[in-house]
Amino acid sequence: MPPLDVLLPVLGLALLDTLSPTTLGVSLFVLLNGARRPARPLLAYLGTVALFYFALGCALMLGLGAALNHLSHLADSPAVGWGMVVLGGALFVYSWVMPTKSSAPRRPASLRTTTMIGLGLATGLLEAGTALPYLGAIGVMGTAGLAVTTWMPMLAAYNLIMVLPPVLLYLGHRIFGERLRPRLERWREKVDSGSREALAWIIGIVGLVLVLNGLQQVGIDTLLSTS
Repeated sequence: MPPLDVLLPVLGLALLDTLSPTTLGVSLFVLLNGARRPARPLLAYLGTVALFYFALGCALMLGLGAALNHLSHLADSPAVGWGMVVLGGALFVYSWVMPTKSSAPRRPASLRTTTMIGLGLATGLLEAGTALPYLGAIGVMGTAGLAVTTWMPMLAAYNLIMVLPPVLLYLGHRIFGERLRPRLERWREKVDSGSREALAWIIGIVGLVLVLNGLQQVGIDTLLSTS
């Protein structure tokens, strides 16, 4: 069982990652496309995204763990904590000044399984560098020095949580059918129009989490008690 000071930030970042505009937008498009069996293309897309990010997370965690072993004298040093504070602060400030003009949403050319798998890979490859909640969670787990048997289930759970909202949307679509379509249409419009605004919120929250974790590693409580 990971400590709460690791589990809670990672859980919070996983819940934040459920707001991914791309994943939600593609899922809503599939559900509203009129396909008789949307489960196969939707699950092919979501499964590819989840497996891609799980593999990426494992690679980053193993690489980060090896780097921290070589730099064990820096792992718990104030320098790492202050680096997190500076990076988090920069992300938080950028979230307030970044342009929020909406861009054209990504749509699959068809709903064939191979197309949806390709789109899932494209989503991962194009957005891995900006998957800030996920990268933040990996940073929190990596600096905590968790064992593989602890962080690997956490990564798997993170990715399951990340794709849970589209799965719930599919279940609602399956149960309520066309009665849910007007609501799904409104949600798709909001996702399309507010994707950049949602990204700004995500960047700001990730920055705040990094600042708080950095201050904790620096030992802000100690600094305040001695001041």
